[in-house]
Formats: sequence, C-alpha cells, structure tokens
Amino acid sequence: MLKVNEIDVYYGAIHALKKMSLEVEQGTIVTLIGANGAGKTTTLKTISGILRPKSGSIKYKGSDITKVAPEKIVSLGISQVPEGRRIFPTMTVLENLEMGAYLRKDKKEILKDMENVFNRFPRLQERRKQLAGTLSGGEQQMLAIGRALMARPELMLMDEPSMGLAPLLVKEIFEIIKDINARGTTILLVEQNANMALSVADKAYVIETGEIVLQGSAEQLMKSEEVRKAYLGG
Repeated sequence: MLKVNEIDVYYGAIHALKKMSLEVEQGTIVTLIGANGAGKTTTLKTISGILRPKSGSIKYKGSDITKVAPEKIVSLGISQVPEGRRIFPTMTVLENLEMGAYLRKDKKEILKDMENVFNRFPRLQERRKQLAGTLSGGEQQMLAIGRALMARPELMLMDEPSMGLAPLLVKEIFEIIKDINARGTTILLVEQNANMALSVADKAYVIETGEIVLQGSAEQLMKSEEVRKAYLGG
C-alpha cells in the first residue's frame, strides 16, 4: 500500500532522514519506534507531503506521491493524527470533526461518519458543543483520531497517540487503534511506548538518527535483546 524508498530529508544543513525505506502492507499495523529526535515525526510529515525529500520516492497504492501537495494526499486516502493532537482549541468538538471532512462533498455520508465517530467516542458526543481546548488530554486525543477518521482514510498515520496520557487511557487508545484497524483502516504508528506499539503491530521498524537499524515482525522485535535493552526496559 505504501512504499517509502531511500528518502533523504534535510532541515537546512541537518540530514534528518538518511536513505530511509519502509513498507506498509494493506490491512496491517506497522509501527516505527525510536528515541526522541530519531526521525519518526519527520518520516510521517514527509509521507503527508508537509516536508519534501531531497531524494528518494514515496509510492501509495502504486502511484508516486513524492511531490504531491498535502491536501491532495488527504484526498487520496491518507490522513494523519499529529503529535500533540493539534486540535483547533477555539472551535467546538463538532466543528473540529467537520474540519476532518473539509475536502468531502458527500453530505449524507459525512453525517453517517459523524455518527460512527460519536458511537465510537460517546464522550465526544456528550461534549459536541464544547470548545475543544477545554477537553481533557484523553478526550483531545479521541477528537484528533475522530477528526482523522472523518476524512475516510484508507491509511492513517498516527504520531505518538499515547503521549502525555495516564496509563489507563493509554490502554484505551490502543484498543481504539486495534478496532480502527479491524474495521479496515491500515495504520502506520509512531510511538515512544514501544511495549504498547509492538503489542498491537504486525510489523515494526526501529529508527536511530534518521536511519532504519532494525526491522521485522513485531513479535521478532519484541524478542530481540537489542530492542528489549534499548526500548522495552529489559
């Protein structure tokens, strides 16, 4: 479904991603784990079209999207749940969800998807007229996921969905991730909580200073001594 092939990405003179390659098969959860500053968010931003690689290519369902504009990438079926949630704080919950469907014209289907989001996140329904900035951290994360779902993505990019959340909420968010995937959405998950990420993923990549240093099934990486020592606290 997604093939990132040897991309090089720079921030000015800083070489952020070095010949980075990864693949995401349709219907799977693939996770990218690594320390802070390793290049995880940069990878997602480049797939989304927010950053442009200096070299290499990105293909989505066989089509080259390396130089495609971010809004066009959304319309092709890729949406992102950004790091830090990035909801619109001065807009209501309902308005935030409507923004997720901004590029869509199918009003009946939009209403149907809105209903699905409210069924999945009853707390959002209760607070639909509330300003998003007044929600708790967990509720804001649910809203960010709901907003991404409103774009009807086939591939969802999730950047640190558990960041700053209490352990009980982290568990709930990962149950939601599994459920979204079970209903047919492919997921590329960036996550510092390697234990949780590997417990839900099919395949995993480890990134260090902009380079993929390990890859394999999530099960293999969970058993890897190197990964256990560096990321799983064992």
